[in-house]
Amino acid sequence: MILVWLLVVLLGGGVLAGLFARLHPLLSRSIALVAVIVDLVLALILAVCDFGAAHAVGSRWLEEVNWSWIPQSGIQFHLGLDGLSLLLVLLTLFLGMVAVLISWSDITTAVGFYHFHLLLILGGILGVLLSLDLFLFYFSWELMLVPMYFLISIWGRERRTYAAIQFFLFTQLSGLLMLIAILALYFAHHQATGIYTFEYQDLLGTQLSPHMAMWIMLGFFAAFAVKLPVFPFHTWLPDACAEASTATNLVLTSLMAATAAYAMVRFLLPLFPDAARAIAPVIIVLAIIGILYSAVLAFSQTDLMRLIAYASIGHLGFVLLGIFSGSPLALQGAVMTVLAHGVSIGALFLIAGALEKRLHSREIETMGGLWDTMPRLGGVALFFALAALGLPGLGDFIGEFLILIGTYQVHIAAAAVAACGVLAATFYALRFVQYAFQGSNLHSWRLPDLNLREATVLGALMIALLWLGLYPQPVFRTLAQTASHAQAFWR
Repeated sequence: MILVWLLVVLLGGGVLAGLFARLHPLLSRSIALVAVIVDLVLALILAVCDFGAAHAVGSRWLEEVNWSWIPQSGIQFHLGLDGLSLLLVLLTLFLGMVAVLISWSDITTAVGFYHFHLLLILGGILGVLLSLDLFLFYFSWELMLVPMYFLISIWGRERRTYAAIQFFLFTQLSGLLMLIAILALYFAHHQATGIYTFEYQDLLGTQLSPHMAMWIMLGFFAAFAVKLPVFPFHTWLPDACAEASTATNLVLTSLMAATAAYAMVRFLLPLFPDAARAIAPVIIVLAIIGILYSAVLAFSQTDLMRLIAYASIGHLGFVLLGIFSGSPLALQGAVMTVLAHGVSIGALFLIAGALEKRLHSREIETMGGLWDTMPRLGGVALFFALAALGLPGLGDFIGEFLILIGTYQVHIAAAAVAACGVLAATFYALRFVQYAFQGSNLHSWRLPDLNLREATVLGALMIALLWLGLYPQPVFRTLAQTASHAQAFWR
C-alpha cells in the first residue's frame, strides 16, 4: 500500500492546496510542501527498510501492488518499485520539494491553481515510474501533459502561449504514436496467445515479426525521444525553458526528461530487444549529433535560460548514448547522469531565475562584475558550472565517465567523438561564469546576495551532487539488479 500512498498523498495534497488557497496563499504553499515531504519520507523508508530484504530473497520488486481494474480489457492497477524506479522516485520528490520552495515567493497569482498543477504533474511522474501496466503507464504519461501546459501558459513569460502550444503539440502527437504502438502490441499479443492484456510481464517476449516489432518500437521511441528530448526533436525545449518559470523549468528538464530515459530502459529495450539492437547505431549517431550540436548552440546563446536548455540537451545526449551502447557500464553511467543532470541543471535554472529576479534580464552580455556584489551566488554558480562541464568529484563526471568507458568497449569511434562534447561543455560553462560574474562592475551593480531560502535550497543541491560524485556506490548497488535485467535483453 505504500506505493499507493505515494500517489494518494501527492494528488490529495494538490486538491487540498487548491482548495485552501481561498483562505490564504500560505496555506496552499504549506500543504504542497508537506505533501512532498511526506512522500519523500515514505520513499526513504522504502529505500532503507525494503531494499536489503527484497534482494535477500531474490525478489525483482522491492514493493508491488497488483489490483484488478478493468478485467474485461486486461487492465490492471499494477505498481512496482525496483532499484531503478526507487532512485528516480527519490530524485522526483527531492526536486519536487525544491520546486515548491523556490516558487514560494515567485508565484503570487492563482497560487492554489499553481500548486494543484505542480503536485498533479509530480503525481503523473511517479505514476510513470511505478506503472507495470501499459494502460496505466500511458495514463500517467499523458497526465503529465495538461498540468505542464498550464504551468507554462499561465505562469510563464511574454511568449508563454506560443511555448506552451509548441510543447503541447510535440508531446501530444508523439504520445498518440505511443498509444497506437501500445494498442498494436496489445492486439499482437492477443493474436499470438488469445489473451488481452496490458501487463508488462505478460507482454515481454510477445512474438512479433521483425517488421512489426520495428514499427511498434518506433512508436514508443517517438514519445520518449520528444520528451527526453533527442535531436532533432528537441526544438520545443529551448523555447519552453525561455518562457517558463524557474520551478517549471526544474520539473521540465530534470524530471520529465528522467521519465523518458526511464521508459527507454524499462519498456523499450525489454519489449523490443531485436528492434532496439537493429536501430541502436542510428540512435547512437543521433545522440552524438545532439551532444555536439547542443554544445555549439549553447556557446552561442546570450539568453541564460536558453543556454542552460541547450546544455541540458547535451547531457541527455550522453544518457541516450549510454542506454543504446549495449554496455552494462554505460547503462549505469546513463542512470547516474540522469540523477546528476537533474540536480546540476535544476540548480543552474535556479541561479538563472535568481539573476533574472534581481537584474530583470537574462542577457549574459548585459551582466559582468556580479561577483563583487553577490559573492555567494557567484561561488554557487561557479560550482554548478564546473559540474556541468564534468569536474571530477561531482556526479556529472561519474556518469559521463562511465558512459564513455562503457561505450569505448563496444563503439570506439562513438566514444571518441562523444568525448569532444565534454570538451565543448567547458567553453559554454566558463563563458557563463566569465561574462556574468567576472570582470569589472561596469554597471555599478548593488544587488542582494542569496537569501536564506535560496542558500538552503542551493546548498542542499550542492551536497547531493557531491554525494553522487564522491560516494556513488549506493547508487550502483541499488542499480545492480535492474541493470542486469535490462542488459539481458541485449545479449
